[in-house]
Amino acid sequence: MNPAPDFAALPLSPPLLQGVDAMGFAAMTPVQAQALPAILEGRDVIAQAPTGSGKTAAFGLGLLHRLDPANSRTQALVLCPTRELADQVGKQLRRLAVGIPNVKVSVLCGGIPLGPQLASLSAHDPQVVVGTPGRIQELAKKKALHLGGIRTLVLDEADRMLDMGFEEAIRDIVKRTPPDRQGLLFSATFPEAIRELGTAMLRDPLQVSVEGAGQAPDIEALFFEVEPGRKAPLLAALLLAYRPESCVVFCNMRRDTEEVVGSLAHYGFSALALHGDMEQRDRDEVLVRFANRSCSVLVASDVAARGLDVEDLSAVVNYELPTDVDTYRHRIGRTGRAGRKGLALSLCTPRERERALRIEDDQGQPLRWERVQPLSGKPGKVPPAAMATLRIDAGRSDKLRPGDIVGALTGDAGLHKDAIGKIDVYATRSYVAIARPQAAAALERLRAGKIKGRRFRVSRL
Repeated sequence: MNPAPDFAALPLSPPLLQGVDAMGFAAMTPVQAQALPAILEGRDVIAQAPTGSGKTAAFGLGLLHRLDPANSRTQALVLCPTRELADQVGKQLRRLAVGIPNVKVSVLCGGIPLGPQLASLSAHDPQVVVGTPGRIQELAKKKALHLGGIRTLVLDEADRMLDMGFEEAIRDIVKRTPPDRQGLLFSATFPEAIRELGTAMLRDPLQVSVEGAGQAPDIEALFFEVEPGRKAPLLAALLLAYRPESCVVFCNMRRDTEEVVGSLAHYGFSALALHGDMEQRDRDEVLVRFANRSCSVLVASDVAARGLDVEDLSAVVNYELPTDVDTYRHRIGRTGRAGRKGLALSLCTPRERERALRIEDDQGQPLRWERVQPLSGKPGKVPPAAMATLRIDAGRSDKLRPGDIVGALTGDAGLHKDAIGKIDVYATRSYVAIARPQAAAALERLRAGKIKGRRFRVSRL
């Protein structure tokens, strides 16, 4: 078996190799080994690659390789389907660019006020922009975002963007970029619409496909008959029986999400709702708490869950079966990613039986029906979420970094580093996950002490 190729074998500059070290990369993943040499040569690439395959580093190193830090024009644009994925990509690009001085990476997405983004763009153009198609198109139309200097255009998770109805916006954005720019398209699946888009935006692309792309994920899908009005106790029984570390429960209507959260709270579960009526800050905090394991059950509507990107999702529950098969496939496809085994549990009343039959016809094999007794009363002690989240009212605008928070927690607060989980730093606030047994002490000590020599307001979510 040949060893995985090393990044040092590539024509990367010392500053980019510094970024590779900062990311902790040892050797290239298959998609990086196949695509990066061609990307660094300036070729267009169309790659079929699943989540977790290392594609962000592949296109990130490519676009940074072509970047001229002395040129203040926008030179690279990455389009992503959701704000949450765009945030992740932005963070990774900043880390890869750690050795390159004065590189401005801006994340520009819908769902947040336009004013601050316009103000940031008017100050000076970012060299790298990551964003969602709708907001990027809007800013380009307002002539606030200038795409005439783009050297590299990336479409990340292109199939999801088309599923979400962004094709027209993407085609408009592509037309606004120079014809000689490099085009990189990454997609987990290759439906005809993706092939057509690739033909429109790419020139003689190298085609790359890595193992696991386009293959059916390993998902155990189980169905449970339930009488109307008995779904909440059955859901509680299923969560106790299967005990997923993280679980998304899908409802068809946004109003039902709050009702289901209330029912689960009655049974002792820590659950949060995610729906389209929420303010962006509340939505951010729910996603932070779910991703950092401070909440084990998220109850969501389909539209709200479009922004959800949790790498290791243990289970998906269809509290109600969707009316169309495509939505069912998209829901359960959120578990069992990156080679992991997934679990999908679907509750079905007699009224929803016809929907179940359509799913059965689509997959061409019988559904697996199981029986679990709904809870008849409150269960014993339900295990709490492993972590708790502390919010610090300071962020990037205060020059706060994750290392500063870790230093305050392991220093003045006296916490062992193993008790500290995921840290998310936003513009004006930061969130840190703490092992639940140590959370109260950490909160008390942070309030009494200082972070980076200053006092900030700290609260527990």
